[in-house]
Order: sequence, then structure tokens, then C-alpha cells
Amino acid sequence: MARPRTFDEERALDAAMHAFWANGYEATSTQDLCEATGLGRSSIYNTFSSKHDLFRRALARYMETMNATQIEILEDVERTGIERVRALLARIIEGEFEHRDDGHSIGCLTVNTTVELAARDPEAAAMLERDLATRLTMLRTAIRSGQRDGDITAGRDAQTLARYVNAVIGGMRISAQGGADRATLEAIADTALDALAAR
Repeated sequence: MARPRTFDEERALDAAMHAFWANGYEATSTQDLCEATGLGRSSIYNTFSSKHDLFRRALARYMETMNATQIEILEDVERTGIERVRALLARIIEGEFEHRDDGHSIGCLTVNTTVELAARDPEAAAMLERDLATRLTMLRTAIRSGQRDGDITAGRDAQTLARYVNAVIGGMRISAQGGADRATLEAIADTALDALAAR
């Protein structure tokens, strides 16, 4: 009979997710994962089979967690469309100052993975593509609501505006990693909201 695992697999997965998030896939060694999770190499490989499998599961967990927060904001029918986008951008900014390493933002694991792996890891690329589709659908729905209410411009289609907002978010996250302060990120968000506003 197999021995029961003596560790919390979910907690280990969270610890690995933060290690990959802070350092990237290539720069996170198996030893780093052992130190982050408190597990030995054999426990890691018996549970997750490979570093890549652990990364895949960590990335999926990150996407699920982040999307849950964004869905809650973007599907809040008590807010107008533009208010939902404003609340999302505010949450993104807040997140950049919650998740820091040595005083710097660690950014977004999906953005970081897109830059590091999307062009050479088909499995990661497929995960990122599905995640992007989910986020664009959420944004598009909120933007369409704002267009119906008349507070978001109808001069561009909702899909184009959703891609624009997604690109702004990616740029804000990279700017934060580069050292941009809160005021800078808020100015970027305000500019994007001005671009979306109906005239």
C-alpha cells in the first residue's frame, strides 16, 4: 500500500507558483523549488513528475486565482461598464504593490511567461492563449455594457477595446517591474480610461 503524503500539496503548489512568479521558469532551479516548498527532490518529482509539470500546474493555479478576482470585478452588474474597467485597473495597480520582491514588483506570471516561454513552449503557449481568450471575453462583456450605457465610446468595436485594455494592463505590469511608482501607474490607467470614455 502506498504511503500517504505527509505534506499539503496545495500549499506546495502555491509556494512553487510564487517561486516561478518571482524568478521565471528557467531561473528557478529544482533546489529553489525544494527551498520554496520545503520538500525534497524525490517528493517534488514523485508528486509533480517534472519541473515542467510543476510549472504547468503553478501557471494554471495562477490563472485561475487571478481570473476569479477579475471575473468578480468585470461581472459586477451593480457597476457601469466604465466603472468595472476602472475598478479592474485599480485592482491591477494594487496587486503590483502587494506582490513585491526586494522592493520591486514581480509583475504578472502570465505576462512573464509570455515573454519567456510562449515562442518556444507549445504547452505554455496554449495555456496562455486560452487565458487570454478568457480575459478578453470578460473585458469585451464589460465594455459592451458600457457602450450600451453610453459611458464607453462606440467609435471602436468592443473586441478592439478589450485588446487595448489588456495591452494597457500588460504595459502597466511591466512598467511596475521596471520601477514605476503608483502615481505613474495611476496616470497610465487614467489615460486609458479617458481613451475609452464616450464623448
